[in-house]
Amino acid sequence: MLSHIGFADEETAPHSSFPAIRACIFDLDGLLINTEDIITNAINQLLAKYERPPLTRPVRAQLMGLANSSNGDAFHGWAQLPLSREQWARESKQEFHRQFPHCAPLPGAQALVSKLGSSRSGDGDGDGQRIRLALASGTTAQNYALKTSASGDDPRLPSKGSGRGKPAPDIYQVALQTLNATAGAAGERPILPSECLVFEDSVVGVEAGRRAGMRVVWVPHSDMATEYRGREQVVLAGRSGMVEIGDEEQLGEVDDGWAEMIPSLEHFDYAKYGIGVVS
Repeated sequence: MLSHIGFADEETAPHSSFPAIRACIFDLDGLLINTEDIITNAINQLLAKYERPPLTRPVRAQLMGLANSSNGDAFHGWAQLPLSREQWARESKQEFHRQFPHCAPLPGAQALVSKLGSSRSGDGDGDGQRIRLALASGTTAQNYALKTSASGDDPRLPSKGSGRGKPAPDIYQVALQTLNATAGAAGERPILPSECLVFEDSVVGVEAGRRAGMRVVWVPHSDMATEYRGREQVVLAGRSGMVEIGDEEQLGEVDDGWAEMIPSLEHFDYAKYGIGVVS
């Protein structure tokens, strides 16, 4: 059973200032690599095979970030495929595996990871602790290997995750536990959730980060951004209601300052989060 990473109630209240970030945790699919476009291309090829229309933007937005979404009720209810779910699952898995090796880094991803890997918490004068990095992806080990075979696997981003899928906070809590084990071995005090910055592209991922008590940077796919135009602040609060998990524990509030949206990783503001880039 996963242990709960606790934090004080006042940490969920609106803030005018925050502690400097000491750890950054990344999603993988659609955030660091262009998996969402690869998946869409693979699904559309199979849909054409069965004379079905390609994915629409609203359907794409509904599926992004959810585990096994291309074989769920929402997808099949829309697609109306002339074959069983089992056959579709087999064919889509084969097509994904064929195309995943062609994944490529998204704009700004490599530069961001590289800079953060040599950055420190504070003004970058060398006195602050180095920023710790983790990867929190729900992808399987086999798919992870395929997806990163072309873009490269950065050893500073360990793949961790178990428990319930997003929007539950489990994967980010596990990532923090792993980071704190490393920090403790180095003689550093434990990293608080409020000192963690989550990078996400999906709506459910933003909610997972908020539920974990962490700050969040949302970098949505252009289709996702268009679909949620006018509702951005609700998403950033973790209150989209896209997937129900039975409680509202640790959700944020609209405009509470704990999350922001940027168009790409190239637009990340290091200084805003107390991160000193060491040249």
